[in-house]
This record gives sequence, structure tokens and C-alpha cells, in this order.
Amino acid sequence: MADGTLNDAGSPDRCPGAQSAGPAVRHAPAPDRRLCVAPMMERTDRHQRYFLRLITRRTLLYTEMIVAEALVRGDAERLLRFDPAEHPVALQLGGSDPRVMAAGARAGAEAGYDEVNVNVGCPSERVRAGAFGACLMAEPARVADCVAEMAAAVRVPVTIKTRVGLDREESTARLYALVEQCALAGCRTFIVHARNAWLKGLSPKQNRSVPPLRYPVVHALKRDFPDLEIVLNGGVRDLAGVAEHLCHCDGVMLGREAYANPYLLAGADREVFGEPVDAPERETVWSRYLPYLEREVAEGVPLSAITRHLMGLYQGRPGARAWRRRLSAAAQGAGVEALRGPVRIAGAVAASGGSA
Repeated sequence: MADGTLNDAGSPDRCPGAQSAGPAVRHAPAPDRRLCVAPMMERTDRHQRYFLRLITRRTLLYTEMIVAEALVRGDAERLLRFDPAEHPVALQLGGSDPRVMAAGARAGAEAGYDEVNVNVGCPSERVRAGAFGACLMAEPARVADCVAEMAAAVRVPVTIKTRVGLDREESTARLYALVEQCALAGCRTFIVHARNAWLKGLSPKQNRSVPPLRYPVVHALKRDFPDLEIVLNGGVRDLAGVAEHLCHCDGVMLGREAYANPYLLAGADREVFGEPVDAPERETVWSRYLPYLEREVAEGVPLSAITRHLMGLYQGRPGARAWRRRLSAAAQGAGVEALRGPVRIAGAVAASGGSA
């Protein structure tokens, strides 16, 4: 470990003489962001979030990015729907018009979300075409205007998710300008993916692995802005990595690894949040999820839209392939009935007919 040491609150000690940010905006109590699961398009929908909540009670969950314009002009109730069991849960919005973003934030707060996050990190061409995502790193004043309007519209925290830079630039000037201006506008929490966003030449998938990780930039950002909450994202694969970065930052956000191997979060409540609880057994998670799945299918949700999120429950264990085959068979026509009955994975047997 390098510079940071943990204080009694579990955050890095403040650095004397470091730069502070603007005045705090009064908000509702902020979620505990020591561990979060990233917003992921076509991944972190309400079915997946309900599933993760059965594995970890304390980890903060994020929605997929929802375009703010869609909330203003579309079916906001459908887009914002979630189960109360998902709390704490944060809404991520995409957009760049301050008034539209404020309206979207207001809709999210009224729906009951615990936080509204601004997407300043997605590098996809589709997002850039809408003038939001990572390209907004080049327009910090515009992002700050959005933050100011949103913070004035809601009492829940307004946060930002961004990258450390754009394309192949090594300077941190762009990141620091964004943080400084948005902090003055009322943002106190910045989630920073520790890779640059390459806007040309890489797909969104490649942008998650090709640009090199720059963890020291995120650690330094926390040292330079000790009064802000800095959450690190990118490349962390387990709770040991989470613990390491918590010596330098206020929180860690896991992404694709948490989706592919969701059970890695089973120890989070104890190891990260200090809860005196045991990790739930995989079979218990499944038996508690099945009634939810049955209810949603009865309401018209395609079974495949739910089972696709469950494939990784037994990731890395003997019998994982049989588990995936069972889910696939159910989604391809066998139906919910194929999912009832005992689960037999690597010698474990658990009834899956209702809540445990």
C-alpha cells in the first residue's frame, strides 16, 4: 500500500494542505459507496439488480444508462420501474441539456432512486451522436450546468461517472477541470474509470480493456480533492482488489466481473461493509430468486430476459455448465417448470420451490 491509510470511517485520511472544492449542496443521506456495481447497458436491468440484491444487501447498484430525453418524452414509469428490494439503487442518466437532465433527475428522484448519476464516460458512437457520454469531458462547463440544474431539482445526490482522459492524452488537466467545475456546481461524488476513453478506433468493448489502466491518476485525484468522494472503477476483479484501492479512494466500482461472476459479491457485506453476516449459499440465492422469476414471467416478461442474468451464479465451479444448460433449456421452450425442483451442482442439493 502506498500513501493512504484508513481512518475510523473507512476512508483515506485527509491530506493537509490539499485543495478543497466548493460548498456542499444539501442532499438526502448519500448511499454508502464503498462498493458499487457499475451501470452496464443490457446488463444491469431490474431483473439483474434484484438477483444481485439477494447476494449482497449493502453494495450500491446502478441502472443501465437511461437517456434523459426518453424520460421526458417517453414512458418514464416503465423505464424507471424497480423493486423496492433493490435499495440502495442509483439511476444513471445520459444527456447534455441541463433542463432535460433536471427533468430526468426529478423523475428519478420521484420514482424513489437513491442517487442520480451523470454519464460522462461512455465512449460509444451512439452515445456520442447524442452529444453525451465521454465526449462531454471536453465540455466541463456544460456538464457543470447540468449538475447545477439537477442539484437544484432534487434532494438526492447528483454524481458523475467519467474517465481519466480522452484518446491518448497523458495530461490530467481535462479530468481536473471537469472535477473542479462540477464540484463548484454541487457534485460531491466522482466515479472515475481509470482508463482513457478512446473516441476513435476502438469499440466500446475494446475501450474496456485496450486503454491502459491508470490507477495512480485516480489515487492522486483523491489526494488533491480530499473533500470530495472519489470512487475508482476499472479492472478490479475481486474483493482483495477492492480492499487495496480502499486505502486510496472512498469506494470501488466493479463492472463486467460482477456480471460474469456475481457470486464474488457474496462476501462483500462482511468484508467490505463490516456486517456480521455469513455469505448466502448459491442454492439459497436461487431458491429466493425463483418466486420473483415466476412472478415476472406471469406478468409477461420473456423468460430469456431473466435467465440470461443468472448464467454466472456457478461460475468457476464444477457443474456450472449443467446450470447454464438448464437455464438455456428453460428459456428456449421448456419454460419455468424446468427450473423448479432441486438444484444439483457439484454435489450440492437445494430445493428451489420457494423462498428459503
